Amino acid sequence: MSGNNRTGMNILHAGIGLGMKAIKIPRPVLYEGPGSSDRLSGILETEGRLRPLIVTSPGTVQREYFNKIKDSLLENRLEPVVSATVSEDPSISVIKDIARMYRDEECDCLVAIGGGSPMDAMKGAAALIARPGADIRGMKGIMKVGKNTPLMIAVPTTAGTGSECTVAAVITDENENYKFTVSDLSLCPKYAILDSCLTVSLPKSITAMTGMDALTHAVEAYLNTPYHKADTAELCESAVSKIFRYLERACNEPEDLAVRQNMLKASFEAGEAFTVACVGNVHAIGHGIGGICHKPHGLCMAVLLPIVLLDYGKAAYGSLAKLALRSGVLEDDGSGERQTGLRFIEKIRRLNRIVGIPSEFEGLRYADVDEIARRAVKEAVPLYPTPVTYAEDDVKRVLSIAMGD
Repeated sequence: MSGNNRTGMNILHAGIGLGMKAIKIPRPVLYEGPGSSDRLSGILETEGRLRPLIVTSPGTVQREYFNKIKDSLLENRLEPVVSATVSEDPSISVIKDIARMYRDEECDCLVAIGGGSPMDAMKGAAALIARPGADIRGMKGIMKVGKNTPLMIAVPTTAGTGSECTVAAVITDENENYKFTVSDLSLCPKYAILDSCLTVSLPKSITAMTGMDALTHAVEAYLNTPYHKADTAELCESAVSKIFRYLERACNEPEDLAVRQNMLKASFEAGEAFTVACVGNVHAIGHGIGGICHKPHGLCMAVLLPIVLLDYGKAAYGSLAKLALRSGVLEDDGSGERQTGLRFIEKIRRLNRIVGIPSEFEGLRYADVDEIARRAVKEAVPLYPTPVTYAEDDVKRVLSIAMGD
């Protein structure tokens, strides 16, 4: 990018950052701790809601904890309706069906129980409920939904996406194999419940990938300094500290509730941070891979994060060194910003290896690289205030490394 273009981009990001500081980003009322999902009935009663539509996945409804939650609602004379149709990467058609069920069943609020996909599906349905008859594709981007979304409560069962506290939903257009984001202040759930008891049955692979997703949120938000508010850096540092301390243990000691609770809180903190500061090129490239090649989102984040950070080079070393030291991941050995930044990137690679995540992708097709690059640049530029603004050739270089070339 030329100097003039870079200067123009910096001015744009500075202006958006000033706007971000002026906007009050909503934060959910938080209930946390083992067993906190027992509070759901009380929340609904306090809100005067009788008939929640529970948005979840086919696998989640088979879990013992789901039946316990549902039975508790019934015992408190509530009338839950269940939509268990959400699979990975919620599609437009599934979201339309959820919104239709909400209206047909005369529900009065939405509750998502599950990982990022059910939570995003809930938000997408809420957008359609707020704007009946609208095409959700037309809400792609920022602030195109409005204020009439129903009450939303998020109960995450994975520690990674942070969707329980963000204003965004990632939706898949199944006809175009394309992921897009709908962002609006009205899409932040009013309540979030972080109950580690709901995460102990997660397989190690999902625990690992969702944890690396949370790490990517925190690192990318930390690098996007033009958008930071007063507490953004601190949230990122806290999340990174927890993930490096607890992710390996969560994979190997899955029933340790304290470990699981810390991972849920790390995911929440990272979610709050990137709601303000946005994500970056790792997510932009990963969304392209996920939409076209249907790779799990957390896997995309884990593989791409160290590659992109190393590719940023000197533009990111200072911030990475600061993050590594302030989060306690590294001690200051006096080696300077570059070496500390490189050591931090190697710590990320090592964490990937420890939790069983590969360093490269398998099965990506060279025929898809051009389209992935086009989509990544379209997503990231000019909104994301990344240390390096990528062109399509930059994305292709990163993909080549990620494919083992």
